Amino acid sequence: MTAIPHQKLYVDFFHEKRGLASWLVTHDHKRIALLYFYAISGFFVVAFCLGLLMRLELIAPGETIMSAQVYNEVFTLHGVIMIFLFIIPAVPAIFGNFVLPMLIGAPDVAFPRLNLVSWYLYVIGGLLALSTLLYGDRPADTGWTFYAPYSVKTGTNVTVAVLAAFILGFSSILTGLNFIVTIHQMRAPGMTWMKMPLFPWALYATSWIQVLATPVVGITLLMIVAERTLGIGLFDPSIGGDPVLYQHLFWIYSHPAVYIMALPAMGIVSETIPVFVKKSIFGYKVIVYSSLAIAFIGYFVWGHHMYTSGMSGPARIIFSILTFLVAIPSAIKVFNWISTLYKGSIDIKPPLLYALAFIFLFTIGGLTGLVVGALATDIHVHDTYFVVGHFHYVMFGGTGFAFIGAIHFWYPKIWGRMYNLKWANIGFTVLFIGFNLVYFPMLVLGMMGMPRRYYDYLPEFTIPNLVSTVGSWVMAIGLIIVIVNLINGRKGPKASTNPWKSVTLDWTHTQSPPSLYNFEETPVVTRGPYDYRDYEEYIKNES
Repeated sequence: MTAIPHQKLYVDFFHEKRGLASWLVTHDHKRIALLYFYAISGFFVVAFCLGLLMRLELIAPGETIMSAQVYNEVFTLHGVIMIFLFIIPAVPAIFGNFVLPMLIGAPDVAFPRLNLVSWYLYVIGGLLALSTLLYGDRPADTGWTFYAPYSVKTGTNVTVAVLAAFILGFSSILTGLNFIVTIHQMRAPGMTWMKMPLFPWALYATSWIQVLATPVVGITLLMIVAERTLGIGLFDPSIGGDPVLYQHLFWIYSHPAVYIMALPAMGIVSETIPVFVKKSIFGYKVIVYSSLAIAFIGYFVWGHHMYTSGMSGPARIIFSILTFLVAIPSAIKVFNWISTLYKGSIDIKPPLLYALAFIFLFTIGGLTGLVVGALATDIHVHDTYFVVGHFHYVMFGGTGFAFIGAIHFWYPKIWGRMYNLKWANIGFTVLFIGFNLVYFPMLVLGMMGMPRRYYDYLPEFTIPNLVSTVGSWVMAIGLIIVIVNLINGRKGPKASTNPWKSVTLDWTHTQSPPSLYNFEETPVVTRGPYDYRDYEEYIKNES
């Protein structure tokens, strides 16, 4: 890669234009990324607090702080916000927007105005979801899946919640379309497909899922609205509908959506490990092809959510085989990450800790996923707390930890300041311990037979639930430490342009924070994205 001279005088993107209005009408991908960051973080805090209330209700048998109806409403809103407003959009919308153009040597995304529109759609959808707390008789109580026929019969405010999810789907589609065109058309000179960093590859695979799968759930959600308002017999069996049809349509999107959540997180891990190991990623091409394979096979495994719905034996066998098949490329990634660490010059910093936590927690989530993907074992643990534990190990243990790791990794690039490394390590440790205290007992509860979505339980389930609730307090403390440290980092010491000594374009060719158009001149790429062969010479030149 041909380096460009550092700018002697430059204006970072924060100060290019001032005032709130300049942010609300901005076309700069970095500012839009921060608009997403502040909105998504706010929604996450709301959903996390709802989760704490749920765990507090489950601290002991019997009603403690809420009734069964309120519990249903709380876990529905918790799920809708966490899935549609945090896990699905967080990594692509924030870090995809901020660093994707810089990683491929582009001044911006392909459609800057469309990028801003997608953020406004996100905010409208999020506020509409929260409005269900105020509008109508009761908030939705169906769970985030909106399962029919209950979702078309309940008197709660399902219609508004469904419309909110529909609008959020449009935001996701526009973001995916923008990234696909950006990656195809705006790579720097010399950056062939096999010289592109792995995070853009992960976003590329994810974007195709967003564009192709999201319309399916959009149509499905409109069908719920049509049945609730017009009485059309689509899913309600009492008027000729088929509730199993809803399950098919919902999971045709929602299982690929799992990879909308997981693939960008995997890209972050692939981007982080080489930097703190100071060696090229092991098996670059295999990781690329595994990302594409996950995206492709993920379209065909939705039926493993429906083993108990009455589908035929051959169909269940086929879906089970495909489920095990999609685990192979994920396992390949884990193998390659660990191989990259082998004999590397490992520098333990907070971003690497989160990447290692991702590998550990996502592996647990993946192995427990094979349990629910196998026909014989799924029959026993289906709709138990084992599924809840598995889901959270994949989603928050995987994507959530990768998201927090990404904040710590690109923090100096975004804000030009450095947070306190000691407190970052402490926050990570408390958060990691708290997470496992919350969700590992759920795997045990599932094996014991405790059903999910219940606000009460039998006395024999008391001890694991008590441990899980106490763990939620530990996790909350860890999260508070992380958040406070990151906020205080805004006043921390000024970060160097490339504090992690990375060799990708986002660190070597841009200032911290970057200028409006990222690069003083268009970089020319001459070697692979993680080429540390000349690392010692590079460090000498940097000094």
